[in-house]
Amino acid sequence: MNHRFFCLRVVWLFLILCFAPACLFAQNQLGDSARADEVIELWQQSMPGPERKIGPELDTTKPDGNLVAGKRVIRLGNVSTPQAHVFHAPLDKRNGSAVVICPGGGFHILAWDLEGTEVAKWFNSIGTTAIVLKYRVPTAKLDPRWQVPAQDAQRAISLVRSKATDWKIKTDQIGVLGFSAGGKTAAVTSYSNNRLYQAKDEIDQQSCKPNYSMLIYAAGMVDEEGKLLPENQVDKNSPPTFLVHAFNDFVPMRNCLGLMNGLTQVNVPSELHVFDAGRHGYGLRSDKTKPVTNWPKLCEQWLNRNQFFKKAE
Repeated sequence: MNHRFFCLRVVWLFLILCFAPACLFAQNQLGDSARADEVIELWQQSMPGPERKIGPELDTTKPDGNLVAGKRVIRLGNVSTPQAHVFHAPLDKRNGSAVVICPGGGFHILAWDLEGTEVAKWFNSIGTTAIVLKYRVPTAKLDPRWQVPAQDAQRAISLVRSKATDWKIKTDQIGVLGFSAGGKTAAVTSYSNNRLYQAKDEIDQQSCKPNYSMLIYAAGMVDEEGKLLPENQVDKNSPPTFLVHAFNDFVPMRNCLGLMNGLTQVNVPSELHVFDAGRHGYGLRSDKTKPVTNWPKLCEQWLNRNQFFKKAE
C-alpha cells in the first residue's frame, strides 16, 4: 500500500515538473506584456448582449504565427469577461489626459500587445493614462458584430470619467483609439449619440462619448459605394478625429476617405494621413521600410496642437 502511494507521488511530481514550466511560460508570455497598474471588470452586474458559450480565454497564436517587425504577436481569443487594463502615466509626466485603446483582430481575437499594451506604454511616455480595453470576442458571427464590443467601449469611457478625480485626469480630455476592427469599435463609440445599452449604475451617469478619436487602419466605415454606414453617421458634435491608412492596405482606402469627407461636411476639424505603402496590422512597431509606422509622432503633434493635453488641477 505504501509502495503504491509512493509511486503515485513520484508520477504526480514528474507530471508537475514536465508540464508546469510550459504552463508558466504561457502565462508569463501573456502576463509580462499585459501587466497593468489596475485591472477593472467593466460589468459588475449583468452584461448587455447575448449569452455566448465559448472556450477559455487563451493566446491563439501558433508557433509559426506571423511576426510583425520581427516580433511575436499575442492574439487573445475567447474573451468573455471584458476588462479595463489601466496603465497610469508617471506622476511627473501626467498631463491630465486619458485614452481608451481598442485592439483590432477582426472581431475574432484581440491583437493584445501589438495594438494594446505596447500602445499604452507609448501613451504613458507622453504623459497620457492609457486604458487597454479587453472587449468581448469573438463576435464576428453576431449581427451586428460591432455592437457588443462598442457596448464595452462605451462602458469603458464612462468608467474612465467616473475615475477622473482618483486618476488625476480631466473629464474633457478623454479619447479613444482603435485599430482595424478596434477602429470600427472606436468609431461607433465616437459617433453614436446614444448609449447602446440601458444605463445600469452610477458609472453610466457619466457620458460615454470621447472628446477625440484616433482611428488607425480602421475598417467598416462605409458601404461599397463609399457612403458612411448608419452607425458611423457624423454630425457637428462628433469628436475631432485623427486617421491613418496605407494605400495598399487590404481594407479599402475608401473607409478613411469617406469618413474624412463626412467630417469635413459637418465642419469637425480632423486630420488624415495616407501613405503609399504599409499594408495592415503594423501597430506602432517601427519599421524603416514602412514610413507609415511613424504615425505616433504625427499623432502626438496633433494631440498637442489641439490642446487635448492640459494638466488636471
